[in-house]
Formats: sequence, C-alpha cells, structure tokens
Amino acid sequence: MIRKDEGTPRGGVRRRTLVVSTAAVAMLAALAITSSAMAAPKGIFSVFAQCPTSTKGVTLCQFGQTTSGEFVLGKTKVPINKTITLQGGAIETGKSLNEYYLVPAKNGESLSKTELNVPGGLTNLVNCEEIKGKGFFETLERAACKAIFENKTTGVTATTEIVATETNPAILNVTNLFFESGTAITLPVRVHLKNPLLGSSCYVGSASSPIQLHLTTGTTAPELPNKPIKGKAGTLFVEEEKGYEVDGFKENSLVDNSFSAPVAEGCGEFFSFLIDPILDAKIGLPSKDGYNTAILNGTLKTAEASSVIASEKF
Repeated sequence: MIRKDEGTPRGGVRRRTLVVSTAAVAMLAALAITSSAMAAPKGIFSVFAQCPTSTKGVTLCQFGQTTSGEFVLGKTKVPINKTITLQGGAIETGKSLNEYYLVPAKNGESLSKTELNVPGGLTNLVNCEEIKGKGFFETLERAACKAIFENKTTGVTATTEIVATETNPAILNVTNLFFESGTAITLPVRVHLKNPLLGSSCYVGSASSPIQLHLTTGTTAPELPNKPIKGKAGTLFVEEEKGYEVDGFKENSLVDNSFSAPVAEGCGEFFSFLIDPILDAKIGLPSKDGYNTAILNGTLKTAEASSVIASEKF
C-alpha cells in the first residue's frame, strides 16, 4: 500500500532536478553566447568578422565595399547606388607575389546580396505583346504578363553573385592593385534578375558559363566599340591598434570593359522558352567583349589573419 506522503518527495525531487537542469542549460547557453561574443574581432578589425581565420591556409583577411559605379551588359546600364560588400579570407596562390585565392566568408555571403534597380524595369525589358503565339502556354504567359503590369509590379532588380569554383577561383593580386597594372581581382560572377514575371531563377551567367571579370586599377584594352578606361588604386592608408595593422585603399576604382556576357536563362521559369529570347533581344545578349562595362568605386581593406585573431583578445 502507498502512503499519502510517499509521492510528494519524489515529485519534489523531479521538479528540483528539472529546475536545476534548466538553469544549467541556460547558464551553458549564456556562456556559449559570451564566449562567441568574446571571440569576435574587435576594434579596427571588427570589419573582418566574417573572415574564415580557422580555415587551413588562410593568411589574409579582406573586406571591400563598392559604393558607386555602374554595370553595363549589352544595351542595359545599371547604376551602382547601394553598397556592395566583398569579404572573406585569402590563401596565397604561390604563383605570384602577393597573389591570393579568395576564400568564402564564414556566413557564406562573400558578396552581399545587394539588389540594384534596373532603370525602366520590366517596361524596358518585356513588352507583353512580344510574347507571340496562340497556343495555351503563350496565351497564359501573355495574360500573366499583363496582370503584372496592371498591378504595377514592374520593377526589376539585378544582384551580382560569385560563382567561383576550384577550377575557376576568385583571385586577389595586391601587387597589381597597388602598381595599377594587370588584373587586381579576378571575379567569376552571374547576375540574378528578379521580378514576379521573371521568377526566382532568372540569371545571366552561371558557374559553367560565368561573366568573367578581370578588374584592374590600371588601363583596360577592350575590343571596339568600347574604348580603354582607367581605374586607380586610390589612396593608401594604414590603421594601427595595439601594434597590429589594417592596410587599405580608399577612393579606389576597379574597372573592366573587356568581358563578355552569355544569354539569359531560366527567366519566367516554366515559360523561360518564351521570356529568355525577349530579354536577350532587349539587353543585347549574348554580349561580346567591347559591349560591357564594370566600374566599381569604393574602399578595400586587408589585414593579416593572425592580427584579426589577436584582436579577439583586445
């Protein structure tokens, strides 16, 4: 037979155990958060928070911001009026002095997902009546196109994304950047065009067929009708904190107008066979060397990975 008071202590023990366990978990979580916060780079090195310093071979951290310029593909010019950030780590290539393979940022966002507005939007890129044909799919997509225009959701954004691979890596050459000669940054990219009609998989360029940028602070040598343009390293500066340095260039300009661009793919998703050709005709794709331009103006900072790690203890 069970006594009346027999269940009470056991229940109490269980409740106290649960309370203690919960408190312990909370304390461990708090310690983990505190530890994580303490491990972050500090002071002038805080901009390198996403540098993968624990990745084997990473000796340099880089952080760049483009604040103005333009990106031209064929007949379409997109002004850069929002900040685009390039960040991550770097591993020496061993092929040239101060040349590095760029390593992805810890959070995976090596190039910020900055959406730039395409002037004229969908109105300049697609005329619903250009979707020809009397078949079911053509009629359906033409109606969808008109519905989007009627709802005035005609804005189109362009986001540049890195598509570097092991066989086609992104590369930073600090020597070329400083001396304004040769390629300073090699960057394989694609452009993601977004709009309700275009869907979520509309791209110009891909990992297998990228827009290959060879950005320079020197002078370009494009095919006609483009003419040579000049970039600039900008003003060299050094920041110091507790004996550790951050080197950088401000008012920097990286340019390239001798690259080509492939056709658009996946625009309109299921109806891409109708929309892709229309976009290609309006943008002027494929666009060969001499018809495209990238001008990226901003600031670039670099620091030794060991200095970034040391700053975590400031």
